[in-house]
Amino acid sequence: MFEIIDDMPDDATPEAMVDAIALLKSDHRKVEDLFVQYEASEEEDEKTTLAHQICTELKIHALIEEEIFYPALDGKIDVDLLEEAYVEHDGAKLLINDIEAGTAADDYYDAKVKVLSEEVKHHVKEEEMPDIGMFAQARAAGIDMIALGSALKARKEELVAKADSEGLPPAKPTVITTAFA
Repeated sequence: MFEIIDDMPDDATPEAMVDAIALLKSDHRKVEDLFVQYEASEEEDEKTTLAHQICTELKIHALIEEEIFYPALDGKIDVDLLEEAYVEHDGAKLLINDIEAGTAADDYYDAKVKVLSEEVKHHVKEEEMPDIGMFAQARAAGIDMIALGSALKARKEELVAKADSEGLPPAKPTVITTAFA
C-alpha cells in the first residue's frame, strides 16, 4: 500500500505544495468544461478533437487517482465508496477506449460521449459530496493532503509529458474483467 508521509522539505516552494483535493477538483472542472464545449460544437473534426482531449484528461486523472490517491485512502474511508470508484473508473475506461478508436462521424459517437459525461458527473458527485463524499472522508481521516498533492502533481506532470510526446496507451480496466463470446 502507498503510504503518504509528511516528507516535504522545509524549503519546498509554494508551487510544489498543492492540496490533493484541490488538484483533483481542478481536473474535474476542466473535464466538465470540455464536455460543455463538445456539446456546443457542431463540427465533426472539432468534436473528435474535444472527445480525444476529454479521454486523455480522464485517463491521466484515473491513473493518478488509482496509483496514488485511492491507495492512500485504503482503510481510512468507507470501503464501499472506494470500491465503487474503481468500478466507475473501469466503466469509463471502456467508453474512453471506444471513443478514442473512432471519430465524431461514427455511429453512436455522440451517445458514447454523452454517457461518458453522465458517468463522470455521477463519479464526481460521489467524490465531492459535502460531509460524506470521498474527499470529505479523506480530509476527516487526517491524510496529509499537501504531501499527497505533491505526489499527484508530479505523476500528472509525467503523464501529461508522455501524452504530449508519444500518447498514452489504451486505458486498462483495474477490477472489471471483460469476456466476449
